[in-house]
Order: sequence, then structure tokens, then C-alpha cells
Amino acid sequence: MAAKADDAPKPLAKPQRQHRIARLLAEQAVTSQAHLVELLGAAGVAVTQATASRDLEDLGAIKVRVAGGETVYAIPELPASQRAPEDHLRRVFGDWVVEVAHSGNLVVLRTPPGSAPVVGSALDRSGLPEVLGPVAGDDKLIVVVTEEACGAAVPRYPLDP
Repeated sequence: MAAKADDAPKPLAKPQRQHRIARLLAEQAVTSQAHLVELLGAAGVAVTQATASRDLEDLGAIKVRVAGGETVYAIPELPASQRAPEDHLRRVFGDWVVEVAHSGNLVVLRTPPGSAPVVGSALDRSGLPEVLGPVAGDDKLIVVVTEEACGAAVPRYPLDP
């Protein structure tokens, strides 16, 4: 039986697609980029192998060996002492942060739906001394900064070119 035209996989915006990919990697064993493309297609998301490859790179996915010797993609939890490169944080903010507001030592970042956890993770891994930590929802996150830093100063750091 042929699939209806409206059942065909559709492209997603980068933030939503990468959120789906991160969720897939957390929920099941993804053994290759082709396997990832297949899983996304089954979920109704159109993506090429080249795009999947770039998304895996952006997410920091690596291949790890699991029980039985098979290798699968995973997004590692980085130790607090390991900083993400500054350009990674700038790229994440440039791609996914659409609005910034602050009050005292709190900063509110708005993102497209599903992107707040990615931005929060980038902030966690940035090692910025003034950032105490983010709390991410779906499309917003609150970043708690030190009182000395003042929330007004922090958003400009990652957003400035």
C-alpha cells in the first residue's frame, strides 16, 4: 500500500531535529549515520546522511562500544573540568537563542521549541565562572549567575561577535 503524500517525512528546523536526534541516541542504540537517517525517517523527519553527520558533530556525539562489542553513537556527559570551546558557545547562542532578558542575577533565554536543553548544556560545559547554572524548559531557560556578575552583563558575552 502506497503512503499518502501527507505521510511523507518532512524536514525539521535544525534545533528541533537535533533535539530529536539527542533523544533517539538516549533511547536506543544507533549504530550508524544511515541507521539514524532511517530512524528519523520512520519518525516522520526528512534528513540526509550529510545533515545527520553535521548534527552528530554539533551535538558532540561519539561512537562508544557497548556490551556485545557493538559500537553506537552517544552524547557524553562531560566532566565539569572540561570546557567546551568558546566558539561552540557562540555558535549555539547564534543558532538557538532568540531573546535575552535579565533581572538581578537571573537571565532568561528564549529559544525555538525543544532547544533550551541544548543551550543549557552548552552553558554548563562552557565553564563561564559567572554562570552558576541553567535550568532549561522546552523553549526557555533561566540562567543563575553570580551576584557580582549582574545578569545584564552575562547575555552579551556569548551573543557578541
